[in-house]
Amino acid sequence: MIFIAVKFTVRREHSESWLDRVEDFTLSTRREPGNLFFEWSRSVANPDQFVLMEAFASHEAGAVHVNSDHFKAAMTWMREVIAATPEIINVEVPGSGWSTMTELSPAIP
Repeated sequence: MIFIAVKFTVRREHSESWLDRVEDFTLSTRREPGNLFFEWSRSVANPDQFVLMEAFASHEAGAVHVNSDHFKAAMTWMREVIAATPEIINVEVPGSGWSTMTELSPAIP
């Protein structure tokens, strides 16, 4: 699996609308056959920063993603909205999705 984490720092005036702006991109990516997950989070320390965690089944699926029309369109409009070049971690990891955390589970009432 290809695991990718990207930090996007957005211009302050676009922070509140960021998740709405990326909705079509997000939904289109989630429909890609090789996409395993595509999830956004907002930083609690910096309200102008969003983290995207995504995974693809293979390098080929990742290549399909970056060559898709919705990816290319997002890269075009995002230039006008971001405040800094995004930071990225892109690694290949074993498995095909999330595992459960062995150190923690809910208390039984």
